[in-house]
Amino acid sequence: MMDDDDDDEEEEGDYGEEGAAGPGEGEVLVEDDSVQGFFAHKEPVFAIDLHPKMPTLAVSGGGDDKAYVWRTDTGEEVAALDKHEDSVCSAQFSRDGTLVATGGMDGKINVYSVDDRRRCAQLDGPDEVQWMDWHPKGNVLLAGANDGSLWMWSLPAGSFMSVFSGHSGPVNCGRFTHAGRNIVSGSEDGTLIVWDPKTAAIVHQLSPRDERFHQDGVTCLDISKDDQVILTGSMDTTAKLTRINGSILGSLDHATESVECVGLCGVLPLAATGSVDGTLNIWDINTMRLRTSLRHDDTVTRLKWHSDSPLVTSSSMDCTVRTWDARTGDCVRTWNGHQAGIMDFALSADGKHVVTASDDGCCLVFAQ
Repeated sequence: MMDDDDDDEEEEGDYGEEGAAGPGEGEVLVEDDSVQGFFAHKEPVFAIDLHPKMPTLAVSGGGDDKAYVWRTDTGEEVAALDKHEDSVCSAQFSRDGTLVATGGMDGKINVYSVDDRRRCAQLDGPDEVQWMDWHPKGNVLLAGANDGSLWMWSLPAGSFMSVFSGHSGPVNCGRFTHAGRNIVSGSEDGTLIVWDPKTAAIVHQLSPRDERFHQDGVTCLDISKDDQVILTGSMDTTAKLTRINGSILGSLDHATESVECVGLCGVLPLAATGSVDGTLNIWDINTMRLRTSLRHDDTVTRLKWHSDSPLVTSSSMDCTVRTWDARTGDCVRTWNGHQAGIMDFALSADGKHVVTASDDGCCLVFAQ
């Protein structure tokens, strides 16, 4: 018997001179740089967020109408949240980390206590949730809708506070300013509106009627740390820099297709814009000049500047996440592992971990 086992082992272990088995005929080796993953979603994953105080806790939502809270260090599911009636397109922890919200294309927003994962409120109002944002200093939740409205509630009670009307098309992007004194939103109708959250009144508005502004839908926006400058991207292939008071500073024109993501650096006078054409452009906002043009192999879906750093991380439909040094234009890291485009990602506060949401139905964790 011992001889038979030895013979079997020899046959099973006969992989050639290098002693390792290569891929079989027709097999494709997929490079995977991830250190962990979450695989409960059975459809594309559209949204991902990391807990602000417990970076090993993530929330994700997807096309399976489901959202999960899970651990990034072990990949273990912590909670399967209530199923929506349509895709979950937004999932976010509150700034203090006590609550987590999921927003769906069914127009529903579910809010849960992070401690016991019990639902404390179900919010109605939007016809279809496009995005959500928590107030930086209190548990107030803002959501943009497909019907051109914005809605705001107080949590955990779920009390309705305000509805904001002024856009005539889907509200593609929006957020509170860093101090929380204003709301800024951009719409498919090409308008950018600065709101007073206390009164729901329009403070300033820009539209395609001004030829210096976007001439097509606004897709994305970011706000400078001091809340004085707004950067917007548009389907018209441009990015615009404006002041919070409504004055236009200038245009950043280099992309050949829609600008899908934008970001302002917190430590240097730099801006980044990502486009459907695969370019990630870095701009000097003092001179409005292009500093360098970096490249993915497909649409750039998201970008995030690292805190107090000139590093910027981007995700793409080319299945990769890349981190770049904006000063030199060098790509300092590329992560592979997904087999379909990356729809969203979250960056840990220290910049050492990236957690992704992909069209392949998987969430992956990458470490610097």
